[in-house]
Amino acid sequence: MERKSVDVDGVAASYLTAGADTNSARPAVVLLHGTYWSRVWQPVLEDLAAAGLRPIAVDLPGLGRSSGELDVEHATVPALAAWVVRFLHALAIDGPVYVAGHDIGGGIAQQLLVDGQIDVSRLALVNGVMFDSWPAPSVARYRDPAVAAATTAGDILAARRTSVIAALARPASEQEIAEYLEPWTDPRVARSWLALARAADARYTLELVPALRASAVPKLLVWGEDDAFQKVEYAERFVREIPHTTLVRIAAAGHIPTENNPQAVAHALIGFFT
Repeated sequence: MERKSVDVDGVAASYLTAGADTNSARPAVVLLHGTYWSRVWQPVLEDLAAAGLRPIAVDLPGLGRSSGELDVEHATVPALAAWVVRFLHALAIDGPVYVAGHDIGGGIAQQLLVDGQIDVSRLALVNGVMFDSWPAPSVARYRDPAVAAATTAGDILAARRTSVIAALARPASEQEIAEYLEPWTDPRVARSWLALARAADARYTLELVPALRASAVPKLLVWGEDDAFQKVEYAERFVREIPHTTLVRIAAAGHIPTENNPQAVAHALIGFFT
């Protein structure tokens, strides 16, 4: 596993990848995070690479290890999807790609499929947002301008700690929690996260539904079925309403199933993408 960066819009975009030849012509799998960062994909990267795929877990601008800073205008699902297209162009990836999205990254992934600016040949959502399933109350509160104005970087770090512990849905060591939280100790990243929260709006995913219903692209849902943030009932609805969709349930895996059962998640993604 290796962390690299590439210039996008004059700003360094950080991403995790894996494999003996990270610049090969192996099929690219673009892995998108949401309110967390590329760390959520780390447990499955090496398995994806071992299966002959080229995993690329990018940190969105201003988040994780990427440079820059988001504002509300550039933190919407459509704006971030457009940024991902520019990121892929910067990596000289212009052909068909596989895309997987977690949390709000799932909304970005759906937007990429519908926009058609890149050729998304297969789409996977891992406990991703859809329909009107989001934002979660812990995120939606920051859409109130008064709440956002009164929120400090310290407040965000404390709230992220609570969210990470809940999302992991299992006992976690202080070291593991600190590793997840480390990017948000930077006030710039905290401000970017606040912009992402303020821009969170279910209308973006609701507007995509007609096009998703008309899409023949194969779709996979991988779901920690006890997720309290993105409930499995939404995944079940997606399967009913969106053609060419399969649901794989991961028992007792919480909101970040890559952490609690990485083998099952990797197995599902590899079977789908290969």
